[in-house]
Amino acid sequence: MIAPPARPERSGPGTASAGEAWPFKSPLVKAVFRDVTPLHVSRSAAWAAASVTRTVLTGIIGGARRAAAEEGRKKLLPGDLLSAIDRNVELELGGTWYHHSPTFRGMTGVVYDADGAVVPPRRRSRSRKPSAVAGAHRFEAGVRKLLRSQGVTAVPAMVRDLDGIASAFLTDLARDAATVVREGGVRRFGSVTLVTSDQPAPPPVPKDAFRGMTSRSGDGRTIDRDDVLAATRMQLFDGDLRRRALAEARRR
Repeated sequence: MIAPPARPERSGPGTASAGEAWPFKSPLVKAVFRDVTPLHVSRSAAWAAASVTRTVLTGIIGGARRAAAEEGRKKLLPGDLLSAIDRNVELELGGTWYHHSPTFRGMTGVVYDADGAVVPPRRRSRSRKPSAVAGAHRFEAGVRKLLRSQGVTAVPAMVRDLDGIASAFLTDLARDAATVVREGGVRRFGSVTLVTSDQPAPPPVPKDAFRGMTSRSGDGRTIDRDDVLAATRMQLFDGDLRRRALAEARRR
């Protein structure tokens, strides 16, 4: 009996190598994009968005893991997430989720209305249209896969927060990528570089640093990989996390 020929391997997050975990599959990424824009999303754009989200969540989990290790734990608690963000502002992402999670209540502070009364926390929307908050549960399987890849587990409240951050971040990424397409390029300039007090000030950004981002090629109906990369620059601080996310997203 003749064995059937081996199928050629495809590259991208959906077919990662044995040493890597691609927890956020293209159908999930495209579903998030469909929630916020009617534009078509190319396969390479979906792969790039999945890669950026994976890198961001890996960085957040890594910071929380180090905080837990200092107390001799391998199970992550919400407090470890707060510690990770306190130590590295690059990890303060998915801000939309903060208003819905008790973990971040202290970070967002108490909100008052015009009469000085305390505004209670928002309740989860019952809208039929999925949102970054209502659809956060879709990320649970991917979050748990990332936790296992780093040799840790997390209490349910921590998993919920990681779900929410992933959903909120990817939703914001999709909105910015759609804006890049609609406006024909990046129209928001500027860059924030993170340095500590004992580090020298970074050199000034060259005037033409953003020239290649001011316009885009391609039609106005499709979000491509470069649009996702531009949105990543808009979402993340100019630091190590952004550089890693962009480098990973360019790998095919």
